[in-house]
Amino acid sequence: MRFAGAITGFALALAACAATEPDPEPEVGRALYAQYCVICHGESGRGDGVLARDLPVPPADLTGLAARNGGAFPWSDVMAKVHGYAGRAHVMPEFGTVLTGPTVMWRDEAGTRMETPAGLLAIARYLASIQA
Repeated sequence: MRFAGAITGFALALAACAATEPDPEPEVGRALYAQYCVICHGESGRGDGVLARDLPVPPADLTGLAARNGGAFPWSDVMAKVHGYAGRAHVMPEFGTVLTGPTVMWRDEAGTRMETPAGLLAIARYLASIQA
Protein backbone atom coordinates (compact mmCIF):
# COMPACT_ATOMS: atom_id res chain seq x y z
CA MET A 1 0.00 0.00 0.00
CA ARG A 2 2.90 2.37 0.78
CA PHE A 3 4.33 1.70 -2.71
CA ALA A 4 0.98 2.55 -4.32
CA GLY A 5 0.88 5.83 -2.37
CA ALA A 6 4.33 6.77 -3.59
CA ILE A 7 3.30 6.03 -7.18
CA THR A 8 0.18 8.18 -6.78
CA GLY A 9 2.28 11.04 -5.39
CA PHE A 10 4.68 10.87 -8.32
CA ALA A 11 1.79 10.65 -10.76
CA LEU A 12 0.31 13.84 -9.31
CA ALA A 13 3.68 15.61 -9.47
CA LEU A 14 4.13 14.48 -13.06
CA ALA A 15 0.61 15.60 -13.96
CA ALA A 16 1.37 19.06 -12.61
CA CYS A 17 4.59 19.21 -14.63
CA ALA A 18 2.96 17.89 -17.77
CA ALA A 19 0.06 20.34 -17.48
CA THR A 20 2.29 23.41 -17.16
CA GLU A 21 5.33 22.51 -19.26
CA PRO A 22 6.25 19.72 -21.67
CA ASP A 23 9.59 19.11 -19.94
CA PRO A 24 9.26 17.59 -16.46
CA GLU A 25 11.32 19.30 -13.78
CA PRO A 26 14.79 17.78 -13.34
CA GLU A 27 13.90 16.93 -9.73
CA VAL A 28 11.11 14.63 -10.90
CA GLY A 29 13.56 12.55 -12.95
CA ARG A 30 16.09 12.57 -10.12
CA ALA A 31 13.42 11.42 -7.64
CA LEU A 32 12.22 8.63 -9.93
CA TYR A 33 15.83 7.56 -10.48
CA ALA A 34 16.37 7.50 -6.70
CA GLN A 35 13.24 5.43 -6.21
CA TYR A 36 13.74 2.85 -8.96
CA CYS A 37 17.33 2.88 -10.24
CA VAL A 38 19.76 3.70 -7.40
CA ILE A 39 19.62 0.24 -5.86
CA CYS A 40 21.38 -1.25 -8.91
CA HIS A 41 22.97 1.68 -10.75
CA GLY A 42 24.07 3.61 -7.63
CA GLU A 43 23.77 7.24 -6.55
CA SER A 44 26.29 8.33 -9.18
CA GLY A 45 24.82 6.18 -11.96
CA ARG A 46 28.09 4.28 -12.41
CA GLY A 47 26.60 0.81 -11.84
CA ASP A 48 27.73 0.59 -8.23
CA GLY A 49 24.41 0.24 -6.39
CA VAL A 50 24.02 -1.97 -3.31
CA LEU A 51 22.63 -4.86 -5.39
CA ALA A 52 25.18 -4.56 -8.21
CA ARG A 53 27.46 -7.36 -6.97
CA ASP A 54 24.53 -9.75 -6.51
CA LEU A 55 23.27 -9.46 -10.09
CA PRO A 56 24.23 -11.95 -12.81
CA VAL A 57 24.97 -9.06 -15.20
CA PRO A 58 26.63 -5.89 -13.84
CA PRO A 59 24.43 -2.78 -14.11
CA ALA A 60 25.50 -0.35 -16.81
CA ASP A 61 27.49 2.78 -16.06
CA LEU A 62 24.77 5.24 -17.00
CA THR A 63 27.16 8.20 -17.05
CA GLY A 64 28.81 6.89 -20.22
CA LEU A 65 25.77 6.32 -22.42
CA ALA A 66 26.50 9.28 -24.68
CA ALA A 67 30.22 8.47 -24.87
CA ARG A 68 29.41 4.91 -25.96
CA ASN A 69 27.08 6.35 -28.62
CA GLY A 70 29.54 8.66 -30.39
CA GLY A 71 28.80 11.58 -28.05
CA ALA A 72 25.03 11.65 -28.61
CA PHE A 73 22.68 10.61 -25.84
CA PRO A 74 20.70 7.57 -27.15
CA TRP A 75 17.23 8.77 -26.14
CA SER A 76 15.13 6.10 -27.83
CA ASP A 77 17.35 3.23 -26.74
CA VAL A 78 17.43 4.44 -23.13
CA MET A 79 13.68 4.93 -22.95
CA ALA A 80 13.02 1.53 -24.54
CA LYS A 81 15.35 -0.17 -22.06
CA VAL A 82 13.82 1.60 -19.04
CA HIS A 83 10.27 0.98 -20.25
CA GLY A 84 11.00 -2.71 -20.82
CA TYR A 85 10.57 -5.16 -23.62
CA ALA A 86 7.31 -7.03 -23.24
CA GLY A 87 7.71 -10.78 -23.35
CA ARG A 88 11.51 -10.73 -23.23
CA ALA A 89 13.36 -11.67 -20.06
CA HIS A 90 16.07 -9.26 -18.97
CA VAL A 91 17.96 -8.75 -15.75
CA MET A 92 16.68 -5.18 -15.65
CA PRO A 93 13.01 -5.07 -14.65
CA GLU A 94 10.38 -3.48 -16.86
CA PHE A 95 9.28 -0.10 -15.54
CA GLY A 96 6.63 0.59 -18.16
CA THR A 97 3.84 -0.53 -15.85
CA VAL A 98 5.16 1.67 -13.02
CA LEU A 99 5.62 4.74 -15.19
CA THR A 100 2.05 4.92 -16.46
CA GLY A 101 0.11 8.07 -15.85
CA PRO A 102 0.38 11.50 -17.41
CA THR A 103 1.85 11.60 -20.89
CA VAL A 104 3.66 14.24 -22.89
CA MET A 105 4.43 14.55 -26.57
CA TRP A 106 8.07 13.77 -27.30
CA ARG A 107 10.03 13.86 -30.53
CA ASP A 108 12.58 11.06 -31.02
CA GLU A 109 15.94 11.34 -32.79
CA ALA A 110 14.27 10.75 -36.17
CA GLY A 111 11.75 13.55 -35.51
CA THR A 112 8.78 11.26 -34.90
CA ARG A 113 6.36 12.71 -32.34
CA MET A 114 4.97 10.21 -29.89
CA GLU A 115 2.94 10.21 -26.73
CA THR A 116 5.29 9.16 -23.92
CA PRO A 117 4.82 8.63 -20.18
CA ALA A 118 6.07 11.79 -18.48
CA GLY A 119 7.91 9.72 -15.86
CA LEU A 120 9.83 7.82 -18.51
CA LEU A 121 10.89 11.05 -20.20
CA ALA A 122 11.83 12.55 -16.82
CA ILE A 123 14.16 9.63 -16.05
CA ALA A 124 15.74 9.86 -19.52
CA ARG A 125 16.28 13.61 -19.11
CA TYR A 126 17.89 13.02 -15.73
CA LEU A 127 20.20 10.38 -17.25
CA ALA A 128 21.11 12.78 -20.05
CA SER A 129 22.05 15.35 -17.40
CA ILE A 130 24.56 13.03 -15.67
CA GLN A 131 26.60 12.15 -18.75
CA ALA A 132 30.38 12.40 -18.25
